[in-house]
Amino acid sequence: MAERPLPHGGSRVDTADPGWVLDPAAALLLVEDDAGDALLVRETLTDSGLSMDVTWRKTLAEARLFLARPGASSVCVLLDLHLPDTQGLDAVRQVREERPDAAVVVLTGLAEKEAGLAAVAAGAQDFLAKDGLDPEALGRAVRYALQRKQVERSAAEVQAARLLARENARLERGLLPVPLLRSQGLRVFSRYRPGRDHALLGGDFFDVVETTDGTLHAVIGDVSGHGAAEAALGVCLRVAWRAAVLTGCVGLALVRLLEEILRAERGEEYLFATVTLLRLDPDRGRLHTIRAGHPGLLVRTGLGTELYEPAPGPALGVVPGHDHWPEAVRPAADIEAVTVFTDGLFEGVVAPGRRLGEDGLLEVARAHTELRGQALVDALVEEVASRTVEYGGLADDVAVLHLATRTEGAPP
Repeated sequence: MAERPLPHGGSRVDTADPGWVLDPAAALLLVEDDAGDALLVRETLTDSGLSMDVTWRKTLAEARLFLARPGASSVCVLLDLHLPDTQGLDAVRQVREERPDAAVVVLTGLAEKEAGLAAVAAGAQDFLAKDGLDPEALGRAVRYALQRKQVERSAAEVQAARLLARENARLERGLLPVPLLRSQGLRVFSRYRPGRDHALLGGDFFDVVETTDGTLHAVIGDVSGHGAAEAALGVCLRVAWRAAVLTGCVGLALVRLLEEILRAERGEEYLFATVTLLRLDPDRGRLHTIRAGHPGLLVRTGLGTELYEPAPGPALGVVPGHDHWPEAVRPAADIEAVTVFTDGLFEGVVAPGRRLGEDGLLEVARAHTELRGQALVDALVEEVASRTVEYGGLADDVAVLHLATRTEGAPP
């Protein structure tokens, strides 16, 4: 039987059931070795009003070759159980093995009801007796088989997506940091908001460790880009930072180590990372800061909140051979809290042609001077989000880390 190309260029409406729209690329495959039965099935399909072309194959081997080729997005197989190269339920098994997403309607003899039921139990969508084949029944069986298979595929896809999302969420939660604090002298608050939809983890990262001598160490960073690879690189840098700090590596040696790790671990040469390292002495008398291409930080004292921007060095991975980043030291006895953040918090557009900027973020922080701890962190993120919502919102990853002493001043 000659094969006719399926029509394309839009959906086809089934004239027997106007409420059902056929897939424009759907294929109907008849697997039948008897020419007379094949002619009967084709004529019955024509009388059913089903708007589908039919491809006829005489053996299961020929049918498998048809099913294996690309093209049709969905296929309904009208399958005789008595073929020259297979018999019974093995035919159903082989069709499902070759094309798991194919809908199968088994064609049986009049006295083979049990075989038809067994075929349905083996994965077919329906069965019909060839003797006395009715156009309406055949058309309905094909339509319903395709619909059932589509529902089955959709349900499987939804379930697979749910399982994948659950596993990803479990993995990402495990990769988020848990601050390591050894005393009651400090409190840590944070907010993490990845730019990717349905993600818990982005390229931004942060961590806090208090070593046994009472020194508080903190890091915040931002890997360029927004994909899963960037998120993985951010996790790699954070874990490397924690391991290094716990072994006594600090200051310039630590930045050099992170630079080396980034160059070794990044998948693409263009990837880089901005980082800010903080170190607060055990007596809380001095704050050490190293910036590698990263934004400044908010420092709150008894006199109010200021934007602290010590001299920066280049971002990690940008300048080949660079090995020096300046370390700034400032008195910390008057510091009540320090807030570090990634650029996603202030780069949102708040008016045509104007981004919020670091000065705008400082203004937002000062507007919430009465808030402390997590309330302040949440207020910063939510207000920036509300200011940018008309212009695309917070499209980039956002990380905020707030370090507050137990003597943090009361609201004025």
